[in-house]
Amino acid sequence: MVIQQIRNATVTVEYGGQKFLIDPMFSKKGEFDPFLPAERDDRNPIVELPMSVDEILEGVDAVIVTHTHEDHFDQAAKEQLPKDMKMIMQDEADAEMAKESGFTNIEVMEEEVGIDFNGVELTEVDGRHGHGETAKLMGNVMGLVFQHKDEKTVYLAGDTVWYEEVQQIIDTYKPEVIMLNGGENQFVEDGPVGPLIMGKEDVYEVYKAAPEAATIVSHMEAVNHWGLSREELQNFINEKGIESNVFVPDDGESYS
Repeated sequence: MVIQQIRNATVTVEYGGQKFLIDPMFSKKGEFDPFLPAERDDRNPIVELPMSVDEILEGVDAVIVTHTHEDHFDQAAKEQLPKDMKMIMQDEADAEMAKESGFTNIEVMEEEVGIDFNGVELTEVDGRHGHGETAKLMGNVMGLVFQHKDEKTVYLAGDTVWYEEVQQIIDTYKPEVIMLNGGENQFVEDGPVGPLIMGKEDVYEVYKAAPEAATIVSHMEAVNHWGLSREELQNFINEKGIESNVFVPDDGESYS
């Protein structure tokens, strides 16, 4: 298994002889509008890709789109991904958006129902993109569990905060590798609206739920509404003494 952080939530996972590209955002730095209202109003993405799109796509067998927000499936990805590439998406609404962009090979997941992709079992699990009314406004998101007879079980949480369902997923699937989106991205309108994805305390809850797992924290410092830096998260991890289990990759960094 090889997991490579690309940028934001864009990650590649080589698993069970297949290579998956997760949540492709291919735009050049500053190519689309900021997400507002937020503390910063930089145009997005706020950093460049660490490698070329051709390098990212090399050997990819399927693309997984956890949801279709711009920082997970942007216009540049819609233009540059091969239109016949296998696309795995959470629901018919997201699939329809992909079809409108010309994609022809789309598989729609069904929650808690596994699909077989060339020997890799993929199971959609739930996520909550924020708290309360914010989560409703942000819409549906999915996580995924990867299973293969020769690999450790991987839980890709996607854009979610810590809540009871995340605990249940960990209890049910007992993942040995967990991939979190942990930049504590948030909007600010007359004060913070609340985090849209995990912050450092959420990461710690995941660690406590699965202390033996290797946990990789993605989705950091790439779009304007990020709220948690890599440095702050790493300092927190060190203070808690969990640095042997929780990892914060730089863009372009890989783990085997």
